[in-house]
Amino acid sequence: MTAAEPALAAVQRRAWWLKTLHQWHWCSSAICLVAMLLFAVTGITLNHAAQIKTKPIVTQRDGQLPHDLRAGLAAAAHDGRAPLPEALRDWLARELGVHAEEGEWSPDELYLSLPRPGGDAWLTITLPDGAWQYERTDRGWIAWLNDLHKGRNTGAMWTWFIDLFAVACVLFCVTGLCLLQLHAGRRPATWPMVGLGVLIPLLFILLFLH
Repeated sequence: MTAAEPALAAVQRRAWWLKTLHQWHWCSSAICLVAMLLFAVTGITLNHAAQIKTKPIVTQRDGQLPHDLRAGLAAAAHDGRAPLPEALRDWLARELGVHAEEGEWSPDELYLSLPRPGGDAWLTITLPDGAWQYERTDRGWIAWLNDLHKGRNTGAMWTWFIDLFAVACVLFCVTGLCLLQLHAGRRPATWPMVGLGVLIPLLFILLFLH
């Protein structure tokens, strides 16, 4: 082995790491781009939620179930939380746009709580006569985006997306840190800037959070 071979091997390793880290860094940044913008903007709207005034829009409807559904409800009545009859689920989805699998049953009433991002809704059905009341509250698109940020009433798939997005963000940050390490020798301000990024939030926590 010549004296130049170890140096050449070190250069090749560095080149490999640079290429690999750059690839992982740009891939993770591309995946995170839109979602990171969403979470950054909604971080601002959540931080100023008290200053952002919105007027909820409340929609109310009422009516009575068809006769065949009323008969089915009487036979399917439970005490406590239980699934809805399939025929009722289909009717609610078709007529009211309500998608629910279960409800709270009592001897005289069926109650459906229908929380959703950016609003809320509920439906009650009186079992003896099939009379129903439906109310939906819409708090606007900012509330909808805020609830996406918090994962509030968004379902399992969005929860999985947030987890995967968080993993991609960690990968983006870690590969960025590794790239900083590789380039730090030619950029003297690298570690002072990293230290400043640690110091600023730490000072805010120590000085202003009580």
